[in-house]
Amino acid sequence: MTETPTRVLVADDHLVVRLGLVTLINNQPDMQVVAEAANGPEAVEQARTHHPHVILLDLRMPGLSGAEVISAIGAADPSARIIVLTIHRGDEAVYQALRAGAQGYLLKDVPAREIVEAIRSVRAGRRCIPPAVAAQVAERLRKAELSPREVEVLKLIANGLSNKEVASQLGVTEATAKKHMTGVLAKLGARDRTHALRLGLERGIITLET
Repeated sequence: MTETPTRVLVADDHLVVRLGLVTLINNQPDMQVVAEAANGPEAVEQARTHHPHVILLDLRMPGLSGAEVISAIGAADPSARIIVLTIHRGDEAVYQALRAGAQGYLLKDVPAREIVEAIRSVRAGRRCIPPAVAAQVAERLRKAELSPREVEVLKLIANGLSNKEVASQLGVTEATAKKHMTGVLAKLGARDRTHALRLGLERGIITLET
């Protein structure tokens, strides 16, 4: 018996990218786009409504983080298969997406045929993690993980706040804020605040949207 066409949800907040993916997928004889989403909450809702076999998910969309979307979809439908398709190369972004339950992770500059092959592979129950991405995950596992409060401090520093302003924002003493910043520098292996911000951006711990 012929397998039913792979039902795909395309979630990306950039309309041109989304339309391109829809066209690519609908041109495949064994695939069909059953829904689209332009933000995180919409992706979760469309997944719950249409029960796609495979979800192509941009990692950074309005409303929810990529990891939150992946977790929410997986909680509602454990059989859902998610491929992250993103421009983000940082090891933290990869790590968080795969830890949340994604079965694939592709960069948007891959050839179109690789996206199609990844959908087929993930539908068949296999994972799709290119060697370079797997190496990033292995490297990430060897690094110390910032606590949620340390990530919050790094985001505030990215917004130009001083230690005193960070302390005020968090409702802690300036000494405590400095302690958190010291922890951020140590875990990132950063020389100073500027270096910490650069490493945080490169690894995907924070984004320019922060």
